[in-house]
Amino acid sequence: MSIFATFVSSISFLGLPGGSYSGNWNQLVFSFSIPVATFLAARIFIPLYRNLNSVSAYHFLEQRYGYWARCYVATCYLLTQVARIGSILLLLAIPVHTMFGWDVRTVLVIAGAVTLLYSMMGGIAAVVWTDAVQGIILIAGALVCAFRLTFNMPDGPGQLIGIASEHGKMSLGGFSLSVAEPTFWVVFVYGLFVNLQNFGIDQNYVQRYMTAKSTRDAVKSTLFGSLLYVPVSFIFVYIGTALFSYYAARPELLPMGIAGDEVFPYFIVHGLPAGLSGLVIASVFSAGMSTVATSINSSATIILSDFVGHFFPGIDGRCKMRVLYAASFAVGISGIATGLLMMGTDGVLDAWWKLASVFSGGMLGLFLLALVCRRVKRWISLSVVLAGLAVIVWMSLFQSYMHTYLTIVAGTTVIFVSGFVLNLIFQNKNEKLS
Repeated sequence: MSIFATFVSSISFLGLPGGSYSGNWNQLVFSFSIPVATFLAARIFIPLYRNLNSVSAYHFLEQRYGYWARCYVATCYLLTQVARIGSILLLLAIPVHTMFGWDVRTVLVIAGAVTLLYSMMGGIAAVVWTDAVQGIILIAGALVCAFRLTFNMPDGPGQLIGIASEHGKMSLGGFSLSVAEPTFWVVFVYGLFVNLQNFGIDQNYVQRYMTAKSTRDAVKSTLFGSLLYVPVSFIFVYIGTALFSYYAARPELLPMGIAGDEVFPYFIVHGLPAGLSGLVIASVFSAGMSTVATSINSSATIILSDFVGHFFPGIDGRCKMRVLYAASFAVGISGIATGLLMMGTDGVLDAWWKLASVFSGGMLGLFLLALVCRRVKRWISLSVVLAGLAVIVWMSLFQSYMHTYLTIVAGTTVIFVSGFVLNLIFQNKNEKLS
C-alpha cells in the first residue's frame, strides 16, 4: 500500500479526472505499461539491490563507473524530488483554494509543514504506515465519487455511457505512428520508460524494497502496489468521463466559467453530501502528502548515504540521525519554497514535467548501460551522459517536432545506444591492439 500511495499523488487524483473530462481516456494508456515495467523490476532490479545490501539505489553505479556517477545521479535525484515536492504541494493547494477560497500559500505551507513534521518524527516507519492508511482513504474517496456519479444520473447509469460514447469520451487515442501527438503508442512508450525509471532506479521505491523481510516479499509488495494502480487509474479517468455526462445531463448544476481541472473540485464541494465531501477532501490531501513524505524521507537517506557517508565514513549512529533530521528539514523547506516560487508559473504540471525530464532524463540510460556493459571507460560514460542531457534540454526547450512525452525516451536511448556502441568499438580495438 505504501508503494501504491507513493505512486499516486494529487497530480493523479485531480489531474486524471480533469484530463478525461476535457479529452478522453488517452491518459489511461500510461497504466498499461506498468505490468511490463514491474515485471522487469521484479526480475532484474529488486534482486540486484537486495544482493548489494545498500540502502542507496545508486551504490551500483559507483561500482561500475566510480563515485562521479553515483554523485551525478544522486544530485539529479535530489533536484527532482525538490521540484516534485513543490509541484505536488502547489497542485494540492490550488484546488483547495478553488473549493473553499482558502489562501494558496497558507494551504501549501501548512500541508508541507505537517508532512515534514511526521516524516522527521517517525522516519521510514511513519512514512510507510501513513502511506498505507492514506492509500486506503484515497481509494475510498475515488470509489465514492464514481458510485455517486454513476447512480445519480437522471435516467440511470445507461445514460452516462450513452452520452460518453456519443462524444467519444472513451477513446484511448489515435493509433497512428505520428510522434507529434499523444497517440496510443507515444503515451505507451512514454509510460514504459517512466515506470521503468520509477520501479527500477527511483530511491522512493528502492528504499521500500530494502525494508521488506526478503526478496520474495519485496517482489510481492511491488507487484501488489504497482498493479493496484491500474484499476485505480481507471476509476480516476472514469470519474472525469462521468462528470462530463453528469453535467451534460444536468447543465444547470455547473456554473459558467467552471471547466477542465476545476470541475472535479467543484463537484466535490457542491455535488456530494457533507460527510462524503469531507472524505474526498481527505483523499485529496492523502494523495499529495503520501508522495511528499516519501520524497522527504528518501532524499534524506540519499544525502546521508551518497554524500555525508562517503566523505565521513566513520561517523557514529547519533551523528547519522542528526544528519537525517537536518537533511529532512532542508529538503522539506526547499520543497515548500519551490512550491511558493512556482505560484506564478503558467501550467504547473507542464513545468513539473519539463523539470523532471531535465533532472532525471539521464539516469535511466546510465543504469541500463551499467547493467548491460560491465566495463565502460570513464570518458565514454561521461560523454554519453553529456550527449543525453544535451538532447533532453534541446527537446524540452527548443524543438517542436516531437511530443514532450518523448523527451525521456530520447535522452535514455541516446545514452544507452551511444554508450553501448562506443564501448563495443573501443573494446574490439583494444583487443586487436593487445
